[in-house]
Amino acid sequence: MSLKNKFDNIRPLFEKDGKLHCLWSLFDGVESFLFVPNTTSTSGASIHDSIDSKRIMSIVVIALLPALFFGMYNVGYQNYSAAGAIANASFLEVFGYGFLAVLPKILVSYIVGLGIEFCWAQWKHEEIQEGYLVTGIIIPMIIPVTTPLWMLVLAIAFSVIFVKEIFGGTGMNIFNVAIATRMFLFFSYPSAMTGDHVWIARDTIFGLGNSLPDTFTMATPLAHIAQGTDAGVSVCNMLTGLMPGSIGETSVIAIAIGAVILLWTGIASWKTMLSVFLGGIVMALAFSAAGQTSIPWYEHIILGGFCFGAVFMATDPVTSARTETGKWIYGFIIGAMAIIVRVKNPGYPEGMMLAIFFGNMIAPLIDYCVVEANISKRAKRGKIAE
Repeated sequence: MSLKNKFDNIRPLFEKDGKLHCLWSLFDGVESFLFVPNTTSTSGASIHDSIDSKRIMSIVVIALLPALFFGMYNVGYQNYSAAGAIANASFLEVFGYGFLAVLPKILVSYIVGLGIEFCWAQWKHEEIQEGYLVTGIIIPMIIPVTTPLWMLVLAIAFSVIFVKEIFGGTGMNIFNVAIATRMFLFFSYPSAMTGDHVWIARDTIFGLGNSLPDTFTMATPLAHIAQGTDAGVSVCNMLTGLMPGSIGETSVIAIAIGAVILLWTGIASWKTMLSVFLGGIVMALAFSAAGQTSIPWYEHIILGGFCFGAVFMATDPVTSARTETGKWIYGFIIGAMAIIVRVKNPGYPEGMMLAIFFGNMIAPLIDYCVVEANISKRAKRGKIAE
């Protein structure tokens, strides 16, 4: 008997008047994840093509995998390099250590986030949405590897409840949930999210890796720049990602592979993505010309979380601008603001998180102004025609 037939046989238990009706949202969520739904909208038809939100989320997860896998390798690479043992370590040892270091964060992210969504959907008697499928994997990728799991639990619970569910769930949230999680961690526990002690895993895991002294430190390139010193890494390492940083944000090459997937499948807006880079480049060139930054403009683009934010977070269709003109404005503001924060606030050398959060905040206003401008132009053309 096929798996689908088994689900069909137990479905009556979860439907109205069934013994397990209280778990209907859980059953429906698991079934819709495993199989393509055979139901259609009864009113207000909104389907424009053959892909549903679950398939969209799945493609985004696939696009994230290169950056995630490289991030795992880089976690191991940084540990073995800090211990001076990288020359004698095999690829499997390095990757295996990083995998074991990152896996608990991924599990916690999904268990806590999906657990809250399941409970919320059951309480509200609603379907479970697929939105957290992507959020759950992004959150571990934008934090340091040393982030304590209990902090991650608190941050995810806060973000899912107060940033997503309170606003109505997937598709209704104003702010990106992953960004809100990162901001909660940053402002609530700054010492665990910044500084020289948070970027390198220090303990052995199941016999893999090396134990590093508690006094060992390693700052990110942007932190070095903010302190007025050399970045400490080559452009080659900036592109490949072999440097300290958040788990999934260091490799430009891996992120570029994800960008190609998103653009080729039409999931992400190329206008938003391109405008973020344009905004960052223009502002970096301006600061370079004014002598207010010590690094070339292109290093601002390939360092930190700029590329990751531009590709995977600024393009979030729910929290970004939706009008075509608005996408250009929205992306440009994010890119420019990220560089402004980096250069003008040495105490906060990253900038991309605040830039995207601010962009989410003003995205509805941008769309409103674009729509009103179009209405005004059409009204004027109508008067001229009369």
